[in-house]
Amino acid sequence: MKALTLKEALKKNCKHRDMELAKKPMENHSYTPDGPHGMPLSFWAEWELADRPRRIALLVDDCQEEYRPYAEGILPNLQKLVETFRDKKTTHDGVGLVWSSWSRLFDDGISNAMDRWYGPRGLRPENPENACYVFQGSEGLKPLKEIAPNKEEIEDGWFYHSLHLDMFWTFNEDGTSYLDEKLKALGIDTIVITGLWTDECILATAFAGYSRGYDVVVVEDAVATATANHEPALSVAKHTVAKVLTTDEVVDYMENDYVTGERGAVKGTKHPDGRKTP
Repeated sequence: MKALTLKEALKKNCKHRDMELAKKPMENHSYTPDGPHGMPLSFWAEWELADRPRRIALLVDDCQEEYRPYAEGILPNLQKLVETFRDKKTTHDGVGLVWSSWSRLFDDGISNAMDRWYGPRGLRPENPENACYVFQGSEGLKPLKEIAPNKEEIEDGWFYHSLHLDMFWTFNEDGTSYLDEKLKALGIDTIVITGLWTDECILATAFAGYSRGYDVVVVEDAVATATANHEPALSVAKHTVAKVLTTDEVVDYMENDYVTGERGAVKGTKHPDGRKTP
């Protein structure tokens, strides 16, 4: 396969590329003035929620009872977002809500990098030293009661238990991603991520969602963590794969500017990475 230069590529028609957009100068970056070749310093998402019709889902990542002490500061914003999306879902078929809980189980068979990273300290329920393992059993895995899914949402599979940091890394028997398939069923093309922890599950899910072809929003005042890495994680998300917005910005969009998109207009469904097929 011959890789074309940029000048060569811009002369060829490509059904997957907006050529007018491709020829415009980039505006979503800053650079080091004295660096070699004007080396880029940072990039950010060059799109707005209201710039096109969307099919959008709120992901409530691991907001569970055992993490309540860490979630209390963002709980009012989580409530506002869940109420807004739940209300909009009653009148629009392109809106979804998904809840997950997370834990490591003693017999889950996962003992690779995560165990080497955290070490065995979290396995001491009598004297826990980190929040990365279950200490409260099944009761601790229940979603925070203020934002919990209702009976119908649970029966429809919109709440599930995850064993990995990335919300997409839970699989059906045929090897497909549980979350991805649920979102495909609604034709979702945009995900709004909230929950815990900013520097782990939130960041992992943001990158995974981007890799699967979704527009990604991280709500900066509706995510939290137990470490000092909240702001650095948001900075990484903002300058790589996500639009970082506030709760009020997302709620305002949903209440005043949201327009339901057509199924399949933006994100493909036949490929895990969201590619469109001819």
